[in-house]
Amino acid sequence: GAFTSAVGRRKGKFELAHGGTLFLDEIGDMPLPTQAKILRALQERSFERVGGDEKIKVDVRVICATNRNLEEAVEKGGFRKDLFYRINALVIEVPPLRERKEDVAQLAAHFLACANREEKRQVRGFSPAAMDALGAHSWPGNVRELEHAVQRAVLVCDQDEIQPEHLPAGVSRTASSAPPPAGTD
Repeated sequence: GAFTSAVGRRKGKFELAHGGTLFLDEIGDMPLPTQAKILRALQERSFERVGGDEKIKVDVRVICATNRNLEEAVEKGGFRKDLFYRINALVIEVPPLRERKEDVAQLAAHFLACANREEKRQVRGFSPAAMDALGAHSWPGNVRELEHAVQRAVLVCDQDEIQPEHLPAGVSRTASSAPPPAGTD
């Protein structure tokens, strides 16, 4: 009964992750008051439920992701320095998709398999022209944009293979406006 309509006890994310891993996506967008609560839980390895009065011990490995430069956010006061040092034990930087075009085909194939399963479809693959369009696009929305482009293509595809016209307009336009490959007339 800690707040209106609280009729039962529910476990929070830290408690559910006890003995395992908690993934905090987009931690760079977390408000400062929430950052303080996360820091306290990480430092003390315990927390109190909302409205509770007992400490609950947790053993949790935390993995964080962000698209922001947290060092800059710390300097500008948008991210707590103490939390930054707490979560900064091992950093794995993954460049944006536009800088690793060699991953586009493999990711597209994965997303195609997922979309086929979810939509109960059997689209076999991508035409060479569709794959060229995927490879030529700059992917400002990164991997999520690619995933949604493939999902959309599976939904509208009425053939065995995804064609450029099945891709979102911005993606298919990229291929048609790209310069021809070297050595072609």
